[in-house]
Amino acid sequence: MPVTDLPHPGSWRTAVQWQRLLLDQAVARLLPPTCVLCGAPGALGLDLCPGCLADLPHNHHPCIRCAHPLPWDLQATGVCGACQHQPPPQDASHIPFLYQDAIPSLVIGAKFHGRLNLARLLGLCLARSLRQQGVLQPDIIIPVPLHPRRLRERGYNQALEIARALSRELAIPVDPGLCARLRATPPQVGLEREERQHNVRGAFGVMGPVAGGHLVILDDVVTTGGTAGELARVLRQAGAARIDLWAVARTP
Repeated sequence: MPVTDLPHPGSWRTAVQWQRLLLDQAVARLLPPTCVLCGAPGALGLDLCPGCLADLPHNHHPCIRCAHPLPWDLQATGVCGACQHQPPPQDASHIPFLYQDAIPSLVIGAKFHGRLNLARLLGLCLARSLRQQGVLQPDIIIPVPLHPRRLRERGYNQALEIARALSRELAIPVDPGLCARLRATPPQVGLEREERQHNVRGAFGVMGPVAGGHLVILDDVVTTGGTAGELARVLRQAGAARIDLWAVARTP
């Protein structure tokens, strides 16, 4: 991260980010980044070369509430028709990529094949986009939790691993225990929007105080928004003042 990206002296995050900057510079000298897609030298501290980074499918002109790509006639409003008709539980969303081209291979590798280096890369890419857009930083990042049985099977929560990289980059605390998955829901793949929403109804619980806080829900991929929406709903009921949704990719 360039020195110019550091916050103004006096911010509580400054010391943490200076430490991270110095550590990253030392690691980069010992282990130069290499593109995970083509093997060329990486750039900007990422395991992506400039060409592959530029070729990632960026989510241009997304809805500010759900991050779904906007049709040209709604780009001036910033809000899609669905969110105008029925606003989602979260106040805003930031999802920089579409789930296509190279993104699925990166997400699947991080999610199912234990390639935690890809989870770190996705977190760094998300952090880079958040800085570029000047997105308001929250009090806490909450990764979408896995049910304990699913966590035992997989061995890790990819959303938490992405959140850890994001936290380290932006110096925002992560609280993986603030919310819990109370019910083991079937996979969402192949379900329609209403089926997805019904599938996750009552699946989450809030395990600590959130009243008055600005919280971010962090996930890897958002499809219909049913999972994040249900988590946002229970956080809202618990008294959260503002809830944003951050994710790596959005299905087109």
